[in-house]
Amino acid sequence: MAWMAMPTTVLNNHPPSLLPSSSAPLLEALKRTGEERVAAFHFPGHGRGSSAPSSISKLLGAQPFQFDLPELPGLDNLHSPQEAIAEAQQMAAELFGAGYSWFLVNGSTCGIQAAVMSCCKPGDVLILPRNAHVSAFSAMVLAGAMPHYVLPCYDELWEISHGVSAESIELAILDLQKRKDVRIGAVLIVSPTYFGVCSPVEEIAKVCHEHGIPIIVDEAHGAHFKFHSRFPATALEQGADVVVQSTHKVLSSLTQSGMLHLARGCEIVKHERISKCLRTLQSSSPSYLLLASLDAARDQMSCAASDDHPLFDTALELASTARRRLKQIPQVLVLDRENVSLAAKADTIFDELRITIGLWELGVTGTFADDFLCDKCKVVAELPLLNSITFAMGTGTSSSDTEKLIEGFQELLSSSRLTIDSYSRPGVPDCYKIGWKALVSPREAFFAETYCCKADEAVGLASAELVCPYPPGISVLFPGELVSQEALAYLKQAHASGITISGASDPTLSTLHVLK
Repeated sequence: MAWMAMPTTVLNNHPPSLLPSSSAPLLEALKRTGEERVAAFHFPGHGRGSSAPSSISKLLGAQPFQFDLPELPGLDNLHSPQEAIAEAQQMAAELFGAGYSWFLVNGSTCGIQAAVMSCCKPGDVLILPRNAHVSAFSAMVLAGAMPHYVLPCYDELWEISHGVSAESIELAILDLQKRKDVRIGAVLIVSPTYFGVCSPVEEIAKVCHEHGIPIIVDEAHGAHFKFHSRFPATALEQGADVVVQSTHKVLSSLTQSGMLHLARGCEIVKHERISKCLRTLQSSSPSYLLLASLDAARDQMSCAASDDHPLFDTALELASTARRRLKQIPQVLVLDRENVSLAAKADTIFDELRITIGLWELGVTGTFADDFLCDKCKVVAELPLLNSITFAMGTGTSSSDTEKLIEGFQELLSSSRLTIDSYSRPGVPDCYKIGWKALVSPREAFFAETYCCKADEAVGLASAELVCPYPPGISVLFPGELVSQEALAYLKQAHASGITISGASDPTLSTLHVLK
């Protein structure tokens, strides 16, 4: 299928000739410009497809290259939008309930970095959960900020880290305010998590605003919340100041695209500052395919919001069916309010489109289940972990897809299985008992000279690596932090148990990189 047919027939459900000129202004501008018959003496070098590599043009067709254009007249400029991009971003702000919205061509990573840089000056403290996305660390490197970590709630049954409580955020603020030399730049939280569990954003926002502190919400996995009554309330609706979304995750824009939103009437964070940060961080040659896909996805959601039959009805129905039937399979557990082991269990809010399956009673690892389902059943998961596997559903999920998922677990149950009898379930992991100490800032650690040494010799030195075991997804070491005996012992124990260790240059943990 030609690329330009996709945004019109799939995303907008209108044939090209009937597409209103104002429904997706940037998409329409790209369509007009790309279809003009011109002698093209501009970049990129493939000449609107005439010199595209045959290997990829055979795969994609010619039209993606026809519309892979630079900042030509009529296409506006992402860094100083006045026309189509400005109109498209304003329409996005109106739909998502923001005061200002910016299109991102480097995903939520770029959005998190810009959000932190717009709130934090060098030396400021950023309060954030220990399981924040790695982009939060790179944001502190760029901003020169210092972290103050808050431990997220830990689910002992599932061995998964969830959100943070308002109480933990308030305690962190009060603790830091006792120190006269500290300025808190912002609070950053993740809601929802990869597993679809939300934090009490409204309560946290209230705490932050009582102390005059802006709240940034990494809502990468919740861009769809605005578009059905069964979804949790959005971060903007709950009082967040800056919200970053991966529009490509559950919504339908192209991979690597996202949006950053600033709340209406927000005075604590200046939109001019965000624009300045994005001009620094985003490419000066943004992909108009990514930008147009954001406009098209926004248009698709706008149409769905005014429809009598919301776009996500079918997806929610299929997710409900999948969850019910998977629960009927012996030894298969489904993460929901009935079995989440949080202290505030009754108040836990889930995204119904995220399905996490517990595998410990079935006797297989998440990696084994992932390989089995993919190879034998042609079912591809989003996130396999040691004891669980997570599936992301959306408007592209079909009833046949759902049936294959259920049949895959039925077949897995009846197959020969890889047992995990050697793995013990320790409850709250030792990493929650480790006291972290930053010896230098993330920025200093990033630019410092490093060397490799035996792991035991690293104790007492500053780590140069970001080391995170999954589960529970809590980083045990960040660059610039003290390598303690307790941290190293926990990492070695986790590795011996078969837990995946992310970020370590030596996956055996025989050696570590430290700062000179």
